[in-house]
Amino acid sequence: MLTHTTRPLAALTGSLLLAAALTGCGSTSTASDEKVVTVYSADGLKGEKGDGWYDRVFEDFEKETGIKVEYVEGGSGEMVQRAVRERRNTQADVIVTLPPFIQQAGSKGLLQPYRPKGSDRVSGADKAADGTWTSVVKNYFGFIHNKKELPKAPTTWEELLGARYKDRLQYSTPGVAGDGTAVVIKAMHDFGGREPAMAYLKKLQTNNVGPSSSTSKLAPKVDKGELLVANGDVQMNFAQGRSMPNLGIWFPARQGGRPTTFALPYAAGLVKDAPHADNGRKLLDFMLGERAQRQVSAIGGGFPARADVKPADANAIALARLMEGVDVFEPDWKDIEANLPSYIDAWKTATGG
Repeated sequence: MLTHTTRPLAALTGSLLLAAALTGCGSTSTASDEKVVTVYSADGLKGEKGDGWYDRVFEDFEKETGIKVEYVEGGSGEMVQRAVRERRNTQADVIVTLPPFIQQAGSKGLLQPYRPKGSDRVSGADKAADGTWTSVVKNYFGFIHNKKELPKAPTTWEELLGARYKDRLQYSTPGVAGDGTAVVIKAMHDFGGREPAMAYLKKLQTNNVGPSSSTSKLAPKVDKGELLVANGDVQMNFAQGRSMPNLGIWFPARQGGRPTTFALPYAAGLVKDAPHADNGRKLLDFMLGERAQRQVSAIGGGFPARADVKPADANAIALARLMEGVDVFEPDWKDIEANLPSYIDAWKTATGG
């Protein structure tokens, strides 16, 4: 199921299809002629103050190409389900989600093959063999804590069962949010299977505040001290730390074990029957361009998807230090994508979620 392999290292302004015949000439204007591209994405890469990686990349892309980016954000599962509902009237051109939802989008036939320029520099584990998606930002699963009230981060899963965390702990909803689903994946790895993981999560539910469709909304609660601990991911929480000084990132371990994590990249694919497919291809090329990839750490607080891009900015150095001493395992994504509904059902049964 899950195998350990390696150690560290707003709203949519939907574009309408235009088919207006021009009187006196035989040409028509279609949606593909529009200078727009619509992106459905998991949250985390767009800054709350317009200072995120998406903000810079989209601005640079529009200046260079004249193509405006229309952006819609939500949980990874939410974005895939929206695309499914719109299948007969496709609105999105590019979809960006965390695993296993990008694999789910592929299996549902929502994506069409396209290998962006630079994707040959992305490792095989971070892209689809059939070319339907490729990572644009590498990232890792993690937890956050309030550094003011918890100067020393928790270290183990077991510690989170303590009375201190009663109604001061929250994680985003598995099956809806990519990071929430990652909680289940990591627990299954760390506890050695579905049954022991669910037994633990059932106990943890005593301290859990309740569901949250968005992981990014948990960080402000942790920063203010409403929560002591929440789930997240390294890129998003590192970027949020610029305006939320009380956030600290940590990685849970089993009692007596080492902290673990796994890659949770932002993976992008070209939507099948995209109304502006050519513009979508251009945007994917742009995201994997060397300039945008170097900005991943400096602006976005994440890790470049391209292995040949090795930034040396202050953020890149701090991120490398953060990952020191953390074991990185590789989930069996095929198993997870195939069995995700049963894993989510097991979680709901265990927690009453």
